[in-house]
Amino acid sequence: MAERHALIAETREGETHSHDGIDAPSNPTRRAILEQLVRGPLTVGDLASRVPVSRPAVSQHLKVLKDARLVNDHQSGSRRIYQISSDGIARMRAYLDSFWERTLENLKTAAEQPRKGKQ
Repeated sequence: MAERHALIAETREGETHSHDGIDAPSNPTRRAILEQLVRGPLTVGDLASRVPVSRPAVSQHLKVLKDARLVNDHQSGSRRIYQISSDGIARMRAYLDSFWERTLENLKTAAEQPRKGKQ
Protein backbone atom coordinates (compact mmCIF):
# COMPACT_ATOMS: atom_id res chain seq x y z
CA MET A 1 0.00 0.00 0.00
CA ALA A 2 2.91 2.36 0.69
CA GLU A 3 4.02 2.00 -2.92
CA ARG A 4 0.64 3.24 -4.14
CA HIS A 5 0.81 6.24 -1.84
CA ALA A 6 4.21 7.06 -3.33
CA LEU A 7 2.55 7.27 -6.74
CA ILE A 8 0.02 9.92 -5.79
CA ALA A 9 0.95 13.08 -7.64
CA GLU A 10 1.78 16.14 -5.59
CA THR A 11 1.35 19.69 -6.71
CA ARG A 12 4.12 22.24 -6.17
CA GLU A 13 2.38 23.31 -2.96
CA GLY A 14 2.55 19.74 -1.65
CA GLU A 15 -1.19 19.03 -1.97
CA THR A 16 -2.15 15.70 -3.43
CA HIS A 17 -4.09 15.53 -6.68
CA SER A 18 -6.86 13.05 -7.39
CA HIS A 19 -4.99 11.44 -10.30
CA ASP A 20 -2.06 9.16 -9.74
CA GLY A 21 0.33 7.22 -11.93
CA ILE A 22 -1.81 4.10 -11.86
CA ASP A 23 -5.21 5.69 -12.49
CA ALA A 24 -4.18 8.16 -15.18
CA PRO A 25 -3.58 5.59 -17.97
CA SER A 26 -6.93 3.90 -17.28
CA ASN A 27 -8.49 6.19 -19.90
CA PRO A 28 -8.01 4.89 -23.48
CA THR A 29 -7.23 8.37 -24.84
CA ARG A 30 -4.54 8.93 -22.22
CA ARG A 31 -3.06 5.53 -23.04
CA ALA A 32 -3.01 6.52 -26.73
CA ILE A 33 -1.26 9.79 -25.83
CA LEU A 34 1.33 7.92 -23.76
CA GLU A 35 1.89 5.49 -26.63
CA GLN A 36 2.56 8.43 -28.96
CA LEU A 37 4.91 10.11 -26.48
CA VAL A 38 6.92 6.90 -26.04
CA ARG A 39 8.01 7.44 -29.65
CA GLY A 40 9.32 10.91 -28.81
CA PRO A 41 8.40 14.43 -27.64
CA LEU A 42 5.38 16.07 -29.29
CA THR A 43 3.33 19.26 -29.13
CA VAL A 44 -0.39 19.33 -28.32
CA GLY A 45 -1.10 19.94 -32.01
CA ASP A 46 1.01 16.95 -33.05
CA LEU A 47 -0.78 14.76 -30.53
CA ALA A 48 -4.23 16.03 -31.57
CA SER A 49 -3.49 14.97 -35.15
CA ARG A 50 -2.64 11.45 -33.96
CA VAL A 51 -5.47 10.70 -31.52
CA PRO A 52 -9.23 10.84 -32.13
CA VAL A 53 -10.03 13.80 -29.85
CA SER A 54 -9.90 17.58 -30.16
CA ARG A 55 -6.90 19.71 -29.30
CA PRO A 56 -8.58 21.07 -26.12
CA ALA A 57 -9.34 17.48 -25.05
CA VAL A 58 -5.69 16.51 -25.63
CA SER A 59 -4.65 19.44 -23.42
CA GLN A 60 -6.96 18.24 -20.65
CA HIS A 61 -5.62 14.68 -20.88
CA LEU A 62 -2.05 15.98 -20.83
CA LYS A 63 -2.84 17.92 -17.65
CA VAL A 64 -3.99 14.71 -15.97
CA LEU A 65 -0.87 12.88 -17.16
CA LYS A 66 1.35 15.77 -16.03
CA ASP A 67 -0.37 15.93 -12.61
CA ALA A 68 0.25 12.17 -12.32
CA ARG A 69 3.89 12.88 -13.16
CA LEU A 70 3.84 10.55 -16.16
CA VAL A 71 4.71 13.33 -18.64
CA ASN A 72 6.89 16.43 -18.52
CA ASP A 73 6.69 19.54 -20.64
CA HIS A 74 8.96 22.40 -21.56
CA GLN A 75 8.62 25.61 -23.54
CA SER A 76 10.18 25.77 -27.00
CA GLY A 77 9.52 29.20 -28.47
CA SER A 78 5.75 29.64 -28.45
CA ARG A 79 5.03 25.90 -28.14
CA ARG A 80 4.99 23.45 -25.26
CA ILE A 81 6.69 20.15 -25.92
CA TYR A 82 5.49 17.09 -23.99
CA GLN A 83 7.49 13.95 -23.33
CA ILE A 84 7.35 10.84 -21.18
CA SER A 85 8.64 11.23 -17.63
CA SER A 86 11.02 8.32 -17.18
CA ASP A 87 10.88 8.82 -13.39
CA GLY A 88 7.08 8.64 -13.38
CA ILE A 89 7.02 5.53 -15.55
CA ALA A 90 9.71 3.95 -13.33
CA ARG A 91 7.58 4.62 -10.22
CA MET A 92 4.56 3.04 -11.88
CA ARG A 93 6.60 0.03 -12.98
CA ALA A 94 8.07 -0.44 -9.50
CA TYR A 95 4.57 -0.41 -8.06
CA LEU A 96 3.34 -3.01 -10.55
CA ASP A 97 6.50 -5.11 -10.10
CA SER A 98 5.80 -5.26 -6.38
CA PHE A 99 2.71 -7.39 -7.16
CA TRP A 100 4.81 -9.81 -9.17
CA GLU A 101 7.45 -9.99 -6.43
CA ARG A 102 4.81 -10.73 -3.79
CA THR A 103 3.22 -13.36 -6.04
CA LEU A 104 6.58 -15.09 -6.51
CA GLU A 105 7.27 -14.95 -2.76
CA ASN A 106 3.86 -16.52 -2.05
CA LEU A 107 4.45 -19.20 -4.68
CA LYS A 108 7.85 -20.01 -3.17
CA THR A 109 6.34 -20.23 0.32
CA ALA A 110 3.58 -22.53 -0.93
CA ALA A 111 6.06 -24.74 -2.81
CA GLU A 112 8.25 -25.09 0.30
CA GLN A 113 5.36 -26.19 2.50
CA PRO A 114 5.37 -29.93 3.20
CA ARG A 115 2.49 -31.67 1.48
CA LYS A 116 -0.03 -33.41 3.66
CA GLY A 117 -0.07 -37.16 3.23
CA LYS A 118 3.31 -37.23 1.42
CA GLN A 119 6.70 -37.78 2.95
